[in-house]
Amino acid sequence: MSLTPSSAASSVVHILQQAKAASHRLAMLSADQKNQALETLAHLLIEQMDALLAENAKDLAAQEGQISASLYQRLKLDAGKLTQLAQGVKDVAQLPDPVGRVLQRTLLDDGLVLEKQSVPLGVIGIIFESRPDVIPQILSLILKSGNAVVFKGGSEAAHSNRAMMWLVQEMNARLPWLPVGWASLLESREAVGEMLQYPQYVDLVIPRGSNQLVQSIMAATRIPVLGHADGVCHLYVHPSAKVEAAIPVILDAKCQYPAACNALETLLVDVAMAQRLLPAFAQAAEVAQLQLKGCERTRRILPQLEAATEADWRTEYGEKVLSIRLVDGLSAAVEHINEYGSHHTDVILAEEAAAIDAFVASVDSACVFANASNRFADGFRFGFGAEIGISTAKTHARGPVGLEGLVIYKYIVKGSGQVVADYVGAAPARQFLHQPLPCAPAVPCGTS
Repeated sequence: MSLTPSSAASSVVHILQQAKAASHRLAMLSADQKNQALETLAHLLIEQMDALLAENAKDLAAQEGQISASLYQRLKLDAGKLTQLAQGVKDVAQLPDPVGRVLQRTLLDDGLVLEKQSVPLGVIGIIFESRPDVIPQILSLILKSGNAVVFKGGSEAAHSNRAMMWLVQEMNARLPWLPVGWASLLESREAVGEMLQYPQYVDLVIPRGSNQLVQSIMAATRIPVLGHADGVCHLYVHPSAKVEAAIPVILDAKCQYPAACNALETLLVDVAMAQRLLPAFAQAAEVAQLQLKGCERTRRILPQLEAATEADWRTEYGEKVLSIRLVDGLSAAVEHINEYGSHHTDVILAEEAAAIDAFVASVDSACVFANASNRFADGFRFGFGAEIGISTAKTHARGPVGLEGLVIYKYIVKGSGQVVADYVGAAPARQFLHQPLPCAPAVPCGTS
């Protein structure tokens, strides 16, 4: 692997102009061309595994003891992770092409048809921290959706990020129909600040990282921003839940990957369930080396716990720390979640169907689960192949953002010489039919 100088050496405006031009060409690629590019990327991840791990080792050596344990965990690559990344890229290749689908057809009048068709967004700026595995995940979605991308990764992963971007150079060499500048890497905060001033070139910005990062990006640009500010996720244990079934789900939600944004941070236990659940859960948490904090009522049952404060209810720990609060019924649990949560992923454990229905309807979050771990909130696990991020915004995309979140639509009218003047005024002016039409023979609207 011979790394060429970073694209940051070019002017930011030139990079963005190239990306915009590339986006127009990418939008015209066939499904076969895009899938060939994805297969090439998957192949390169395995072919260049040793070189990628060697570059990642440089970052790990430089950052050991310098960053938090959760960030260090996110920074680390290994053979298993790269193999999974390659499989994820292949999975995206198997997904239907999201571009060019006819979502809706309407007969406005004889010989005058309106179509709503899916199209790429254009140029997407991705700003992320500490996770070099983000790059191939996002490249796969970017390619499949026909968009262009400009990355800015964390400086702690500089070697790893450059190595990942070398794969793009190699793809360009092997696939000459890929346009120059379809994927680029910025390496300084100043470059990001400049990128955010060009809404004429960048169509969407997606920050992946801390609340501070997301808020700073939102405050610095007129470009639409898609992301989530925090991952303060909850799990509520209803009185109808079974203790023996609840404990493994809670432990998975918190301990399977504590640094993830969909990891559990606050456990809400119904007071009617507390005496049955808490002692058994405390024993399991001790075995799992999980630190617990509790509200005043929780500590009456588990006096050994550290007291939870008001700040804990709003904290994304990102490590093996969990706060516990007792609540007086389902309504109180929902009230807590809607007040303190980040509208990311929240869960109810219950056997009672009415309780599940009420919880799902009342919790205002992007992902709401019943009897399943928070950690299922993930684009790969949802069958999206990968995800470009998690959105808690209420825009065109919410929750794990896969291919559907990377396309928008445009309206196409196909006529036969009609003019608006013929439809104005009283009879004999023509009248619109507005008759729904099938999108294509045997293909429902919005599918492919």
